[in-house]
Amino acid sequence: MLPLKPLSLAKSRLHAVAGELRAGLALAFAQDTVAAALRCPAVGGVMVVTDDPQARQALRALGATVVPDLPGSGLNAALAHGEARTRAARPDAPVAALNADLPALRPEELERVLEAAARWPRAFLADAAGVGTTLLAARPGVALRPAFGEGSRAGHRASGAVDLALEGGTRDGSRRDPARAGAGHRGPALGGVGSVRQDVDTAEDLRAALRLGVGPRTREAASGLEEFAAPLAAPLPASLAADRAATGTDGAGE
Repeated sequence: MLPLKPLSLAKSRLHAVAGELRAGLALAFAQDTVAAALRCPAVGGVMVVTDDPQARQALRALGATVVPDLPGSGLNAALAHGEARTRAARPDAPVAALNADLPALRPEELERVLEAAARWPRAFLADAAGVGTTLLAARPGVALRPAFGEGSRAGHRASGAVDLALEGGTRDGSRRDPARAGAGHRGPALGGVGSVRQDVDTAEDLRAALRLGVGPRTREAASGLEEFAAPLAAPLPASLAADRAATGTDGAGE
């Protein structure tokens, strides 16, 4: 599930560098995030909770299910609404909330995160800054209990969710039996998933995402901003270039 504000309100901290292109950037972030998530083998479907008509049309065209933000009372209420809709349709499936601003998201890294999260009733991944959350997952029958917002990493840890950036994952993506590990030995941190942690709120965040290698829509949207000419001119990381070539996702018409 991905929550998305109306585009006119999204990514306000990018206004200084993006100006009137800010809404287009926010939509591009969401499109590249949804497209990557839909290519992830561990993802059975993507639901977007938004009231924005432009985003609704664009994300539905990619294959996402889009539902209105009926609560209309913030991010966590939107996620709770999406969770209720998902549980009603697929009660035996796990659920996960994912930020809609992960333009460098790679399907294989998302798969590793979801596989690690599946070992625990509830688990989350901290953002690149180490203070927020980019993904929160829960097993079937376990309430998601989202606590996104300022300082959400601490909030999710306090709620009992396993912090995959500190514990509960394995560096090679393999699984361990939590019962054998014991409550105090959840395993090493989950590494090598930077694309799932790199959300974009500021200009520096966007530079970092561009260095990782963003999706085609974000590259196109950012190409009109001189501020980001240098990272856009850099070659794509070899692994991402190979993935684009294999999946045919080099162009904006993905």
